[in-house]
Amino acid sequence: MPYDATDLRILDILQNDASLPITEIAERVHLSQNACWRRIKQLEESGLIVKRVALLDPAKLGVGTTVFVTVKAGEHTEKWLENFSAAVRKIPEVVEFYRLTGEIDYLLKLQVADIADYDRIYKMLIRAAKLMDVSSAFAMEELKRTTAIPLPRK
Repeated sequence: MPYDATDLRILDILQNDASLPITEIAERVHLSQNACWRRIKQLEESGLIVKRVALLDPAKLGVGTTVFVTVKAGEHTEKWLENFSAAVRKIPEVVEFYRLTGEIDYLLKLQVADIADYDRIYKMLIRAAKLMDVSSAFAMEELKRTTAIPLPRK
């Protein structure tokens, strides 16, 4: 879908606070409420806006420990990938999951309560598929976290 500078301003506003009323968004981008609402609907229908969510504080919910887990696959077959991916997707503590190039095959980001909680997830992972190596790094301090993606300049 083609988009213009006004669409990008709308996207920027929404990715920083999707709870704003249409009236405020329209005012900020100098559109009528109806025109702004139509643009947002078009952005949703085109897939540029995937969904609108509330961001929660993991620490206040008892899962404030962030763990990055690297995995080297035990084998490289399509069936292995299907099984491993299906198992990982069922673990709610895995909040991000990537297949990588290079020395490491997979990267997982977990939100857990503590080391014991991580150990429970670790045991689930090693039961899920044959793994060559699993390494973990516990985040000591969060220096930056955002859900906002950089938008192109128009």
